[in-house]
Amino acid sequence: MPEQPNIVFVFSDQQRWDTLGCYGQPLEVTPNLDQMAAEGVRFEHAYTCQPVCGPARACIQSGLYATQTGCWRNNIALPLDQRTIAHHLSDAGYEVGYIGKWHLASTGGAGYEEVNFRARGVPPERRGGYRDFWIASDVLEFTSHAYDGHMFDADGNTVEFDGYRVDSHTDMVLDYLSTRDGQKPFFLFVSYIEPHHQNDHGRFEGPHGSKQKYADFVTPGDLAPLSGDWPEEFPDYLGQCNSLDHNLGRIRQRLADLGLTEDTVLIYTSDHGCHFRTRNAEYKRSCHDGCIRIPMVAYGPGFMGGRVIGEIASLIDMAPTILTAGGVEAPEAMRGRALQQVVDGAPADWPQEAFLQISESQCGRAVRTDRWTYSITAGPSRADSVEYHEDFLYDNEADPHQHTNLIADPAYADIRGELQARLLRRMEQASEATPQVLPTPG
Repeated sequence: MPEQPNIVFVFSDQQRWDTLGCYGQPLEVTPNLDQMAAEGVRFEHAYTCQPVCGPARACIQSGLYATQTGCWRNNIALPLDQRTIAHHLSDAGYEVGYIGKWHLASTGGAGYEEVNFRARGVPPERRGGYRDFWIASDVLEFTSHAYDGHMFDADGNTVEFDGYRVDSHTDMVLDYLSTRDGQKPFFLFVSYIEPHHQNDHGRFEGPHGSKQKYADFVTPGDLAPLSGDWPEEFPDYLGQCNSLDHNLGRIRQRLADLGLTEDTVLIYTSDHGCHFRTRNAEYKRSCHDGCIRIPMVAYGPGFMGGRVIGEIASLIDMAPTILTAGGVEAPEAMRGRALQQVVDGAPADWPQEAFLQISESQCGRAVRTDRWTYSITAGPSRADSVEYHEDFLYDNEADPHQHTNLIADPAYADIRGELQARLLRRMEQASEATPQVLPTPG
């Protein structure tokens, strides 16, 4: 195993775990990811730590929870003095590069001074330490659509593209890989926007023909009995996921052609899932599995053998995992743990729940164990609160699609008490004050 392998981190936006065949998708949507999982390592129970785009990205870059960086909702920039995975790897001799959606440069909203880079180039000091290569837009959905648009290079120049966005984005990735001189190991963060909906069009935009190709989709069980926009949108959503998979295959092939496969750690995951307006008025920002459960597949040094890991993995684990892959010791301040630990054999103290902070739809907190989902809410969105009330309790063993909320059922009082104690411990570990938690109203 090389001491400093190359690292390519491929990040999708709003992708459910069950869009992948290796997680049970019955249609042929992700043959390349399925092959990567068969050769590498798949994390069966992977969850986001913040089901909102910007905060999830801040967590990955910093290794801290969203309230710790201050990026607790969208449109709050990563602090200029925040140390990131790019800084740590750069200090260790890596070339660090970024291509795609950034979502951590602009700030606005009540109580914040307006700083807007959503439709112009992100200046160097706001790139989170990615100093060697940069083609990105702060908010890619503001500078592009499925078949047209632009990003910005390191000098702030517009980089136009046409053709389907994922294909064009990947063309830039392949150009980057093909022009490395091998003098230094590289870390490349590839941040796609798909399968996120296109904000200004109000719909999902798969490649042309997606509606026909996936017209006979199998409705996920969590969506089937609920109203939402999934009946009309799911075929295009699967088309987007299929395009991501095709382009992951292109990346893997280019690494193979360059002789870099065995010297490169390749990780694929997403920021959160999508519940298609079934759980609230939009697509995310809830404690439900359709929103919080994500794909997570890795291949390369330390991630080989076609293994399936059953322990809970979280997006908060990505920063220490990436640093460990690069031979860099993760700072003690980082809240996650390197997933190499469970690949090598789960330590006795591995977390038995994923902890989530939820914002924008509400101020919420939740834990997801192997069996239970428990969440609390403080109502309107804010960074945190001193008082919450219980919101949801699901027995995921008996009710895997989460249609029966047990939060007010007196038969589960002991379970709620145990889960509440676990949640409060996790809030404390995230440097949050211990709040008062009240029973669900009514």
